[in-house]
Amino acid sequence: MSVANDIVATYRGPGKVVSRLLALGPREDRAVAILMGACALMFVAQLPRLSRDAHLVGGDLNMMIGGALMGWIFVAPLVFYLIAWISHVVLKIFGSAAGSWSSRIVLFWALLAATPFFLLLGLVQGFIGDGVQATVIAACWAIAFLWFWIVGLLRVKGLKTS
Repeated sequence: MSVANDIVATYRGPGKVVSRLLALGPREDRAVAILMGACALMFVAQLPRLSRDAHLVGGDLNMMIGGALMGWIFVAPLVFYLIAWISHVVLKIFGSAAGSWSSRIVLFWALLAATPFFLLLGLVQGFIGDGVQATVIAACWAIAFLWFWIVGLLRVKGLKTS
């Protein structure tokens, strides 16, 4: 299935999509591609907000874009790898026999699957600015991300192999 179809299917049943991803077997290149795709989309989502901020404040848009690029493409993936490792350790404490790759793919997929809300958040912040609308959409993104991640972790906890 294509990535776009998998993202839509995740909103209907995240457990099925995660199970299908886990059944494909542990391939780190797939995990990195999913993570980098999510980080790239999250970077793109920041562009309308950065453009608005640069216009209103009079800052240098290129420097703001460079900072966001550095953060989302180089720093954020390392942070997400750390979060995935911590979730793996927590799963081990609670008795999961799954490998660390499973924890990574679940976190990275949850991040990618929730990016439509993050893209919408970027548009709202770019056109309307911060306010109630942005807060509601940010909450929707957080709920979707946590829902996908928790359902995935519950699938991983029952998994017997990595």
